Amino acid sequence: MENTKTVLVLGATGGIGGEMLRQLLAASWQVRALTRGATPSPRGDGIEWLRGDALSRADVLAAAKGCAVIVHAVNPPGYRHWGRLVLPMLDNTIAAATAEGATIVLPGTVYNFGPDAFPVLAEEAPQHPQTRKGAIRVELEARLERASTQGARVLIVRAGDFFGPRAGNNWFSQGLVKPGQGVRSILYPGAPGVGHQWSYLPDVARTMLQLLSMRATLPAFSRFHMAGHWDHDGRQMTGAIARVVAQATGTPPAIRRFPWWLVALASPFVATLREMREMRYLWQTPLRMENARLLAVLGQEPHTPLDEAVRATLQGMGNLQKATGKKNAPGLPAR
Repeated sequence: MENTKTVLVLGATGGIGGEMLRQLLAASWQVRALTRGATPSPRGDGIEWLRGDALSRADVLAAAKGCAVIVHAVNPPGYRHWGRLVLPMLDNTIAAATAEGATIVLPGTVYNFGPDAFPVLAEEAPQHPQTRKGAIRVELEARLERASTQGARVLIVRAGDFFGPRAGNNWFSQGLVKPGQGVRSILYPGAPGVGHQWSYLPDVARTMLQLLSMRATLPAFSRFHMAGHWDHDGRQMTGAIARVVAQATGTPPAIRRFPWWLVALASPFVATLREMREMRYLWQTPLRMENARLLAVLGQEPHTPLDEAVRATLQGMGNLQKATGKKNAPGLPAR
């Protein structure tokens, strides 16, 4: 291995991939990013941008040469062909990590768990998913566990629904509010009184970075849960959005029920809506993540106060521009 602080980020223009890229760079890592849309010429941002495709094993192997870490945060945009593309992309990452003796970092989800593991979810809970996407997640982790016995190391950090200034493909920005608009109403997908787990992307990336710094002391296959922001009755997140918007504009937004009936009508024609509908059960059943293992290792979990996190998210999404009269600083595009 050439450099213990050289990292390859796959999915660098996405939400968690982009946040990891920024934080790794700030922590003095030598950062490479593989992307199909980038030109190979230097951008002046301190990142080595490489043209390539996560579906090409040769591209991933070449990009990972000499890397100590591979952040696997790549997903097909809008869930298109998700079932057909996700596992081959992971297999390419595993091949590269095995060749380099590198650590794979995977942002995990709760999709691979069914109601038999609820309402409090520990890392070793049985994985009996109810959905196609959940079954793929189970297979992802199974392949990574096998890879950890063949020369690679694996770090999985599972978290709740993402939100953050540059997170595009998530419930916050696709369900609760609309990016780039003033917030007149909030559409909440959850059943009344049902708790829901949220995770602020900068906190997730900071957690991964802290765990990476001590990866040599962790088991070759390590999984951790983040507590994030637990909304115990479905009103904490909508309340924070309402407070932030009211402080910025003087007018609190209305809180309305998410139109699941419309999703049901349109889902046969829109892939993203089909996937949203499939995961509706996560809004009908409380699911809280247990982070005792993470606390035992780190001492505390990185945690931004909810109102502060929501304010940064809304500013990054362009929802508070009219109130401030300022434009948001440009950032990496969300996936």
